[in-house]
Amino acid sequence: MGKNIIRLLLICISFSVIGQEEKTKNKVVFIIVDGISSDLYYKSNTPNIDAIGKEGAFTEAYVGGKRGTITETPTISAVGYNSLITGTWVNKHNVYGNDIRKPNYNYPTLFRVLKDAYPNKKTAIFSTWLDNRTKLVGENLPETNNVKVDYHFDGLEVDEKRFPHDQFKKYLKRIDAEVAREAANYILDEGPDLSWVYLEHSDDVAHYYGESKAFFDIVAYEDALVGTIANAIKLRELKTDENWLLIVTTDHGRMPLDGKHHGFQSDRERSIWIALNKPITNTYLKNNRVALVDIYPTIIDFLSIPLPKQTAYELDGIPLNKQIDVFDLTGVAIDNKVKLNWLVEHKEHEKAKVYISYTNNIKKGGTDEYKLIGEVDVQDKEYLLKIKPVKKTTYIKIVFVTKNHSINTWVKIN
Repeated sequence: MGKNIIRLLLICISFSVIGQEEKTKNKVVFIIVDGISSDLYYKSNTPNIDAIGKEGAFTEAYVGGKRGTITETPTISAVGYNSLITGTWVNKHNVYGNDIRKPNYNYPTLFRVLKDAYPNKKTAIFSTWLDNRTKLVGENLPETNNVKVDYHFDGLEVDEKRFPHDQFKKYLKRIDAEVAREAANYILDEGPDLSWVYLEHSDDVAHYYGESKAFFDIVAYEDALVGTIANAIKLRELKTDENWLLIVTTDHGRMPLDGKHHGFQSDRERSIWIALNKPITNTYLKNNRVALVDIYPTIIDFLSIPLPKQTAYELDGIPLNKQIDVFDLTGVAIDNKVKLNWLVEHKEHEKAKVYISYTNNIKKGGTDEYKLIGEVDVQDKEYLLKIKPVKKTTYIKIVFVTKNHSINTWVKIN
């Protein structure tokens, strides 16, 4: 009888260990609701997105990179989507418009880095636009290592028999509803590890009617669809031991005056917002205007995805869900020296390692050699470093590696 008791205890301990390993199953859904500037969001009736932000966090944010620099990025839909899913601005991902001519897949998407690290984890896309999967994610392309999306519900816009096209694109309102409904059902039943939901019609209505009752009505409609997905996530969490991060955002703002179009660098076109269902304790989000590209490293951190150094050093965003050491790293070349400046989000004295690369081989699928050139106390907020002479106008890449994250900047030489 004593042996049986010991055996039973060993079995219980084994199941306990397995339970601990599987206890935290983090999963992510990010939703893009197209073309709602932050000022128009505040004027809209959005009880579901508001509830997500109250439960977790809500912040204004920006798209468009940094004005007047190499990172300046058109405030256009596909450009914004790609900035989110690659964590980079347009000078890296190379999507300048909705035609998506030549994406640079050497800056891997969230879907690729997840599959590279965890081949058995599941991904899903629910989209009112087929190109999100086929062109931006680049499913089954050699350039993306033939990345595969495990489940997709998209391409309804090409089914003109089921969804007859009309002048004002009202058929897309129906498609948005189908997309949201499928996303909610699939998430509830299957629980993929990473999901992207895209809802389009709010942008179409804005293009036709600008800031108007029609626009505010469609924003309320899209908000209700977001609520359907949010409720499915809550139900999923109730019946499983999973921990879900839901992020809702938009891809660009709208032009001043009538709010009909977008694509340029006005404050309103650059102005967006981000809602997360998890509380955020870092002061970076609370005290600063964060960026669309910050969503990528936030998801990476939540899903514990190990990034190759070459990928991590290229990210233009920093995570919103952990302590931030430094941000807004900039550099100016003066003769054969570079003066670096940055901002600090806490008062702790700690060292940041400073790396430099004179190449940009990653652009063509190669690797860059980063040389450690020194360490600096983050509280110094500036650093003067010597660089080797270059023969022609070029950019060098500087990377700070701190206790909690990395950050980079490109500095123009000559």
